[in-house]
Amino acid sequence: MSKLVICEKPSVAKSIASALGVTSRADGYFEGGGWLISWCIGHLVGLADAAAYDDRYKKWRYEDLPILPAPFHYVVSEEKADQFHILRSLMERPDVTELVNACDAGREGELIFRLVYEAAGCSKPFSRLWISSMEDAAIREGFADLHPGADYDPLYQSALCRQKADWLIGINASRLFSVLYHRTLNIGRVQTPTLAMLADRDSKIVLFRKEKYHYVRLALEGAEAVSDRIVSPEDAQAIRDACDGQRAVCVSLVREKKTENPPKLYDLTTLQREANRVFGYTAKQTLDYAQSLYEKKLLTYPRTDSRYLTGDMAETASVVLHLAARVTPFDACPEFFPDVLALVNDKEVSDHHAILPTLELEKANVPGLPVGERNILLLVCCKLLCAAAEPFVYEAVTATFDCGGHTFTAKGKQVLSQGWRAIQEVFRSSLKEKPEDEDAEGVLPALTEGQVFEPVSASVTEHFTSPPKPYTEDTLLSAMENAGKEDMPDEAERKGLGTPATRAAIIEKLVSGGFVERKGKNLIPTKAGVNLVTVLPELLTSPKLTADWEQRLNEVAKGQASPEDFMDGIEAMAAELVRKYSHISEDGQKLFQPEKETVGLCPRCGKPVYEGKKNFACSDRACQFVMWKNDRFWTSRRKEMTRKMAADLLKKGRTSVKGMWSEKKGSTYDAVVILDDSGGKYVNFKLEFPKRKDGVHGKK
Repeated sequence: MSKLVICEKPSVAKSIASALGVTSRADGYFEGGGWLISWCIGHLVGLADAAAYDDRYKKWRYEDLPILPAPFHYVVSEEKADQFHILRSLMERPDVTELVNACDAGREGELIFRLVYEAAGCSKPFSRLWISSMEDAAIREGFADLHPGADYDPLYQSALCRQKADWLIGINASRLFSVLYHRTLNIGRVQTPTLAMLADRDSKIVLFRKEKYHYVRLALEGAEAVSDRIVSPEDAQAIRDACDGQRAVCVSLVREKKTENPPKLYDLTTLQREANRVFGYTAKQTLDYAQSLYEKKLLTYPRTDSRYLTGDMAETASVVLHLAARVTPFDACPEFFPDVLALVNDKEVSDHHAILPTLELEKANVPGLPVGERNILLLVCCKLLCAAAEPFVYEAVTATFDCGGHTFTAKGKQVLSQGWRAIQEVFRSSLKEKPEDEDAEGVLPALTEGQVFEPVSASVTEHFTSPPKPYTEDTLLSAMENAGKEDMPDEAERKGLGTPATRAAIIEKLVSGGFVERKGKNLIPTKAGVNLVTVLPELLTSPKLTADWEQRLNEVAKGQASPEDFMDGIEAMAAELVRKYSHISEDGQKLFQPEKETVGLCPRCGKPVYEGKKNFACSDRACQFVMWKNDRFWTSRRKEMTRKMAADLLKKGRTSVKGMWSEKKGSTYDAVVILDDSGGKYVNFKLEFPKRKDGVHGKK
């Protein structure tokens, strides 16, 4: 008898086969020792498109909305059909008595397996492998502790609800607003509120008006004291005049010992944020690098939202800590005694613990890894070492001075113990490009209360208020993670827009859809993106909707809420959207018309000429000036009028053309084409040939 193990990807199947000692490879699976190990290729089975329910849905029409399938139809992906058939044939083998779901341990992994299982019509019992590491030992431990598949039924129901709800709102809202605005507008419950945040920030930047302000600065011995912000330049100058050359007295000296605790370990979002800040990687790049390291057994499962470990991992974490400390550049760190218990909090770990390097680090050739993977692995090693190190302790010093009846302040810090920051500093020093240092405060000289400085030099500096900064992937991921928190109960486990696993794909979708563009590290909404947010109802642009969904989906996953109730609410929402938004104004319809670029000015009326699919025509229809691309003048010479030719003809009345075909001679020639417009319905063109040069024997 055999057990069939179904993984999410071929690379994972290979790792599991290796850990279980299965070496024989067949077409689409491994076999040996009573095991059959095969794989999906991501989602093999998915929801059918709307047209699968009725031919009339092939066209997008308002009168066909809302589309509310009952029941939903599922289809096998055409390009992945071969692997589905392999899986189905393996399920049907008489010697296969049970299955193991070894897809990624999360909501989507559950969905991938279950849909294949159901589409294949399988009814054999199955169990669930739930692991956070692809190390051989972790895999074998997982197989020794398989869970009944039925234990994950609520998680599957949650995944189904998420998939169907996204389909219902995505299909109906996208068709509704695309029909109304005459442009394909892809709308999603996570991507649309994310776009709204980008548009809101962009609006604040555009509307920002800078304001001038001033500081008066006193130059002391080894320090500088600064006034409060002063708006009026006259007031600033008056204070400067009153203080310059006078005496300043230290009237107050406050020393405060402060402790900065070590950072927590990485979950996926904080890893993506820091990789963007330090290396400039996009969220998708970081996820891809981390996933590759996971499949190479060098990192634990990356798609986690926890920043802690469970108690049973303390011993393993201790070993990994010492391995990480040997990796360059951390082998140059001062010796410290890690506190592994600081990394542990069982209550803060749900599906998966925080991201860690694995025990395979001992054998890994870290310098030989691709640069992106190497950087991510070093970032995770650094975070692990920092998280287990001692706190950073310093003394904050605030000195207040009186000069001419005005108050000035000097701030600084004295480091008492570097703690975890010493490790971070070693890592940052190893980087070619140093991240911006957030610590700007310097060290103050020894000061005492009542100390007099005389004479002091005073000066005025001019400053301007700064607009909000555009979002980077770092700051946008943070905003997505925290979006809608004020609308969620404190005990809600999953808040924000999307999940750690989906946020990178959402950003990429907005960029590829033309709604957002990257400018350096910044993410800027395009005109179409801003317009889309402007025309959509708050229901679709507010993070409250998706934050509420995630909370309710989490309740479904725990068996605390009914999937049917959740779906009833989604269907009602889709129907209400269609009912409420049935028409828009003429001005609204023009919002998404592509901006036309002027080719030139009309020789008849002087108005702009625009390029169309078949012609270059005057923007004033009454003028009737048009140059056709398929004019026989061009087609007979096997040429098509280009934008550059048209621009030359409009500006100079002529354009040089090479390689025109002569039907009489059966060869090509070069000539100048001249615009010959007599004002009639059609314009004409004439040819002009360059004059021949005089040679030794007369004209050539």
